[in-house]
Amino acid sequence: MKQLIQKLVEIPGPSGYETQIRAAIRAEVQPLADEVYVDALGNLITRKGKLRSGQHNSGEGQRIMIAAHMDEIGLMVTHIDENGFARFTNLGGMRTRSLPGSRVRFVNGPIGVIGLERTIGTNDHPTMTQMFIDLGVTDRGSCPVRVGDVACFERQFLDMGNRLIAKAMDDRIGIYVLIETMRKINSTPHELYFVFTTQEEVGLRGAAPAAFSIDPDLGLAVDVTSTGDTPKDKKMETTLGKGPAIKIRDSKMLSDPRIVDWIVRTAEKSKLPHQFEILEGGTTDASAIQLTRAGIPSGCISIPCRYIHSPSEMVDLHDVQNAIELLTQLLSEKVILQ
Repeated sequence: MKQLIQKLVEIPGPSGYETQIRAAIRAEVQPLADEVYVDALGNLITRKGKLRSGQHNSGEGQRIMIAAHMDEIGLMVTHIDENGFARFTNLGGMRTRSLPGSRVRFVNGPIGVIGLERTIGTNDHPTMTQMFIDLGVTDRGSCPVRVGDVACFERQFLDMGNRLIAKAMDDRIGIYVLIETMRKINSTPHELYFVFTTQEEVGLRGAAPAAFSIDPDLGLAVDVTSTGDTPKDKKMETTLGKGPAIKIRDSKMLSDPRIVDWIVRTAEKSKLPHQFEILEGGTTDASAIQLTRAGIPSGCISIPCRYIHSPSEMVDLHDVQNAIELLTQLLSEKVILQ
């Protein structure tokens, strides 16, 4: 279990540059799916099960899209000075206070460390324009990267028993949940589309075209969410280790109450620990799915995660396992929305 998580989190895949991580995921899901293909935006789409003719919208089975995004936050080089230092901008939401001293790896191989201009005081809040990437060179000509090259955090997976730490838990842990759910489902009355989406961190760009193409009856996202369980943290109900969180609201969507109720009833029936999520900042692929075509009833199962969008994101193994069990139960039986 942990070996696959480690493999997924350590592969680089900034938004728009998901080639390596997509290939790794495809190798895992190919034997588990009835159909696997990549669309024009790079989404990896897999189908498991097939509705019979006349079964669609009959109440016997549903076409369900389950999404988790492959991409992670990253950096893109904007300028290289005469001494070989690379200036950069962000791909996705970056917490600038966690950047100085962080190591980054470029998709094409080079590794560097993020430095901060000496004029910045210890109490100041630096911006990315005041930072640079030091690649260990002395001039522009020997710099191993060029303008437009992309990088992500370079940080090894750390196993602390029940707590796991890595860069890119957002959302490779969601990817892991989808893969293991595909592995566990033996039969389903539904036509299931497990979609590994691109460019979520820069505006949910992959999920909407995928949803338009699939035209599902229901949509679910599996992603991480913030917690409120560290010292002097913002008050939030979600806590590490108390089960997957069922999203009620985030900054861009209200989960369909029928979907929320369905997930809650299934969790209670299966005696699975769960909690509720109201996220005041941020969103997931579910909000893009929800607004596709004429509208799609959508919801989200979230994995509690500390230190999101930093080089060391932390999840609890039990939350991950219970998310897999919950999603497996949801997709193995008929959907009854009340």
